[in-house]
Amino acid sequence: MAAKQPPPLMKKHSQTDLVSRLKTRKILGVGGEDDDGEVHRSKISQVLGNEIKFAVREPLGLRVWQLVSAVMFSGVAIMALAFPDQLYDAVFDEEPVSSKTPIRLYGGALLSISLIMWNALYTAEKVIIRWSLLTEACYFAVQFLVTTVSLVESSRIATGAALLLVSRALFILISVYYYYQVGRRAKKV
Repeated sequence: MAAKQPPPLMKKHSQTDLVSRLKTRKILGVGGEDDDGEVHRSKISQVLGNEIKFAVREPLGLRVWQLVSAVMFSGVAIMALAFPDQLYDAVFDEEPVSSKTPIRLYGGALLSISLIMWNALYTAEKVIIRWSLLTEACYFAVQFLVTTVSLVESSRIATGAALLLVSRALFILISVYYYYQVGRRAKKV
């Protein structure tokens, strides 16, 4: 018996047949909307994710505030490390402190925080920006409380300390504002 020749291959016209293409894409799970309302062009974009949804919608002035914070933390840290007596006198208007070690340790801690602020300035990741803003707000809140308790204990309010309290309260408000603004979800159009 002679082997039967297979019929000639028929070319599918799925490239031009719109209904067939839509059925194929539906079976593959591409082209439809996901839970966030995003349309995936391919299975790869579904697996890897779409980096656009992780992009930060930056509020106006965020980068300026981050720069000001980084410069401020660095400046106070260098002043605490190099000139501890002058920093203490500027805040409390009292006799010189007996030991410079605590103020220099404070400067070292501020220098570490300033490194976080500088790195957060150059990132576009939402989580890192939010954590740096939260760190900043917590630092200012602790400093506000410690300064307030110190002033109440000494029962003397220095002009520098009062100015420090007002500025710290303002810095807390600004940091918390940007923290919540960065965390907001972008509105779908």
